[in-house]
Amino acid sequence: MKTIIHMLVTLSVIGVISGGVLSQLSGWADPLIAEHRQRETEAAIFEVQPEAKKYEKVEDLAFDLYKVTDEEGNELGYALPYEGNGFQGKIRLMVGVTNDLGKVVGLRVLEQVETPGLGTKIVTDPSDKANPEWFPGQFNGVITSPLITVVKNAKPSKDSEIMAITGATISSKAVVDIINSGIKELRSLKGEAN
Repeated sequence: MKTIIHMLVTLSVIGVISGGVLSQLSGWADPLIAEHRQRETEAAIFEVQPEAKKYEKVEDLAFDLYKVTDEEGNELGYALPYEGNGFQGKIRLMVGVTNDLGKVVGLRVLEQVETPGLGTKIVTDPSDKANPEWFPGQFNGVITSPLITVVKNAKPSKDSEIMAITGATISSKAVVDIINSGIKELRSLKGEAN
């Protein structure tokens, strides 16, 4: 009995000390993580809107949205960070769209935890040496109306289609669903029909 009490006390002390250390590390790391995430978001704005020179955050929305302009202040469109569920977990994207929301200008995956070697091809495909970013690259110029759709095992035949990644159809469809949801939200804000 004495051994059991000794073990329980030892484990309790170790648990309290470990919890305290983890709490301190979390308090130290959280602001650094938030700062890094903000820098990544800002860099992604100019990747998905390559002609943009300035951006302005649209305030008072339930989600983040950035209006982008050229040097003279002419509106070019929007950079929309949006997230949704993938196969393994959350996928967070930055989508560049034209001012009329009719066309995707660019796409960058900000965060993902998809299956290595399959779902991670939504970011880069190491097996395709000639064009490793073929999946996000195919969104450039895609028409968003009525909806972006996914085709399997075939080249897209419409301006609103993209080709799914073989073996990662769920991840491919998740990216498309996230983009469609974000654009639908934007259209509702602008008072346009979905």
